[in-house]
Amino acid sequence: MTPPSAADAIRRRNRRMLLALFLLFFGGMLVAGVLRFSGWRPEGLKNRGEMLQPYGDLRGYVPTLARGDAYRWNDEPRIWRIAAIPRDCDGARADPCTRLLADLDKVWRLMGKDADRVHILWAGAVPRGLVLPGEVRVLRADDGLRAGLVRWDDAGGDAAWLVDPNGFVVLRYAPGFDPGDLRTDLARLLKIN
Repeated sequence: MTPPSAADAIRRRNRRMLLALFLLFFGGMLVAGVLRFSGWRPEGLKNRGEMLQPYGDLRGYVPTLARGDAYRWNDEPRIWRIAAIPRDCDGARADPCTRLLADLDKVWRLMGKDADRVHILWAGAVPRGLVLPGEVRVLRADDGLRAGLVRWDDAGGDAAWLVDPNGFVVLRYAPGFDPGDLRTDLARLLKIN
């Protein structure tokens, strides 16, 4: 039989071990909870575009292509859409429209093998003399589309929106956005969908 002092030492060591395990387990949960409720998020999980609250809803809206056909949201499942409503692409405003269209085309091309799961919806006039890339679908801009695209009439310029496969407008990219931000968000969404 061990002397009482050795048994007490073993008990103290076991208590310290139990306390250390307790602190390790619940301390990590406490730190995670504090970080979560303080609003901190890892850089890799942050959206680059503005998350819309509440989402725009285009599910019930059927856009009309410029040639007169209907563009349906659910005909092709798992298709994400990048929507843009340029204000005035004639005359002095043609340059920003051309740049926006080139940025959207660049994002589409950088999607690589997933590019066939992305449509670009251009609602409005096309700058004169510009040949559109094949992935761009030109829509007629009407009140139904404008109602679904949250803050489409902000004075800052031409924005872009990311529309999920069901027709919810989930992200907005402010005028003058970095196309790399749109590409990053879209690539992340295509991975999980």
